[in-house]
Amino acid sequence: EVQLVESGGGLVQAGGSLRLSCSPSGFSFDDYYIGWFRQAPGKEREGVSVISDFDGTTYYADSVKGRFTISFDNAKTTVYLQMNSLKPEDTAVYYCATAGVAGTVVEDTWTDVDEYDYWGQGTQVTVSS
Repeated sequence: EVQLVESGGGLVQAGGSLRLSCSPSGFSFDDYYIGWFRQAPGKEREGVSVISDFDGTTYYADSVKGRFTISFDNAKTTVYLQMNSLKPEDTAVYYCATAGVAGTVVEDTWTDVDEYDYWGQGTQVTVSS
């Protein structure tokens, strides 16, 4: 069974940091692209960042540029989302997702949830003011 497993969420004060992890179960990230999304209560799910195992391309939402960093571990078995200078508006459930298709990520479409076929269960991030 194909699964994505997230971890690393929690409660942090504004200005603090958290690192989220996303690992595959039942498959590997061979040349896939992996996205991080978040969904706050009453809001639509939005793209936060994406990384391609195919060519290393990364993109970020404007709201997190300069604060968040997406990366692979050396073995490319885990995708991390390092979140620094956290703000209360970053509070949301964070999900990782993959299309399960090899290739690069497209700048115009990476934030489209319909581009992704497999989703993790989500991890809660709460930033207090």
